[in-house]
Amino acid sequence: MSKKVEKNFSSETERDRSFFITTPIFYVNAEPHLGHVYSAVLADASARFQQLQGVPQNQTLFSTGTDEHGQKIQQAAAASKIDVLELCNNVSERFRSLFDSTNVGYSHYIRTTDERHKKTVQSVFNTLVERGHIYRGDYSGWYCVSDETFLTDSQLREVTLPTGEKKLVSAESGHQVEWNNEENYMFRLSEFREDLLLWLKDDKRIQPKRFHQQLLTWLEGELPDLSVSRPCSRISWGVPVPGDEQHTIYVWVDALINYLTVAGYPDLTVWPPNVQVLGKDILRFHGLYWPALLMGAGLEPPHSLLCHSHWTVEGEKMSKSLGNVVCPWESIQRYTSDGLRYLLLRGGTPHSDTNWSEKQAVLTLNVELADTLGNLLNRCTAPSLNPSQLFPPMSPEYLQQLPDAGLRLVELLNDLPDVVAKHYTEFNFYHGLEEIMATVRQANVFIQDEKPWELKNLSDRTKLDSVLRLALEAVRVAGVMLQPVVPSLASQLLDTLGIQQQHDRSWQAVTRVFDNPRDSGLLDSHPLGPRRTLFTKIKV
Repeated sequence: MSKKVEKNFSSETERDRSFFITTPIFYVNAEPHLGHVYSAVLADASARFQQLQGVPQNQTLFSTGTDEHGQKIQQAAAASKIDVLELCNNVSERFRSLFDSTNVGYSHYIRTTDERHKKTVQSVFNTLVERGHIYRGDYSGWYCVSDETFLTDSQLREVTLPTGEKKLVSAESGHQVEWNNEENYMFRLSEFREDLLLWLKDDKRIQPKRFHQQLLTWLEGELPDLSVSRPCSRISWGVPVPGDEQHTIYVWVDALINYLTVAGYPDLTVWPPNVQVLGKDILRFHGLYWPALLMGAGLEPPHSLLCHSHWTVEGEKMSKSLGNVVCPWESIQRYTSDGLRYLLLRGGTPHSDTNWSEKQAVLTLNVELADTLGNLLNRCTAPSLNPSQLFPPMSPEYLQQLPDAGLRLVELLNDLPDVVAKHYTEFNFYHGLEEIMATVRQANVFIQDEKPWELKNLSDRTKLDSVLRLALEAVRVAGVMLQPVVPSLASQLLDTLGIQQQHDRSWQAVTRVFDNPRDSGLLDSHPLGPRRTLFTKIKV
């Protein structure tokens, strides 16, 4: 008889100021691709945003890493004629290098071949056995080697091969399946339906909502017990079942437990994760199997899952056979690290697949970062308009008689922090960036209307300083809010404006500054920093 599951799931508001976010760990059977970068950058931007909101960096746990066990890894190593651990070392280092190159500020990089992780996996497995949730039994079913999972009849579809032969494939991935009959260790997943439904009663558990609904739909159907081991004769590259060297723990159970390893299991000082970022192709594993395994082990499931959709190329799924895979290293070289981050977060929509277009990528970066933002910064800091090289003071009198374009800009700047914070919190970075760019465009309209170049020869610089300050205030606010998305570019921008580190670059420092101009520093001035081109336009 299984032990009672704890059913009181805490809300995120009950947590202290720590923040725990994860990416999935990435499988090393192939090279990193754009989707891996998207997952990592989504998590990184969220962690950076939380730090701007006041979470200390040393209280931020952000984990990523590589999944290195299983049948596909054995096969990939054999095909490459190299030792399996050597393959894992090589590809894992490629992932780490890619994330470092895209400024992904993880605090923990986990590999499932780490000894500490193997110990955690076996410890959790033993706990599940002791609590009565794992039993040994015969299992027959359709097995997908590519996905390394058993599938029910409802998860299959029939396809006709070019030869005319009919085959069953996974309805989700399209990979072929084969019938398997073997003795395995089984997890009593079927007993957790009500507990999973209770966990999902909070409609913010899974974002976007369409994926929350997908889990509920799955729970209305079959929920058979889960095979959590494979015969060692078939899969030897993995973590042995404790006390039974003839069986290897199922690679997905092994992989999911990485989140407990990085949290220090069994001494969990930070648990559960605030957010777990994942692609829609692994929702079933993270949204059904993972919380059930945690409940079975007497642990609380994650506060929330952010499930994102995929990137396509000209409407087609990226694939080696089609020759349309976007190489992340080539993208970094062409667009810069910050440029690639901006494109992924500006274009990526978690709720639906996003099309990658080289033409659109160049247009977006040139128009938004180089022209809209970069040119405004360059204009307002140019020695011809700003010979004193100051972040100039705002005149209280000018504030009282703002033209329409200025009034609209102030309104946008006052509202922007709350609007963008909401979008960032909900992982809709693309909406937040739309709002930021709309505000910067309004600052350009304001400059065009006020024509500061016609004011520079006046003996009284009060109006010119005020015009420049309002435009530069828009640049400052944008710079602070862009830090989670393009950290290096935003830092360079704020350096140019002479904005000090720490508090002056926090979210609080840009919140409703026009409500009290004197206290917010609007009436003060300080020297600008060195001028540099913010973003070099990309040649078409």
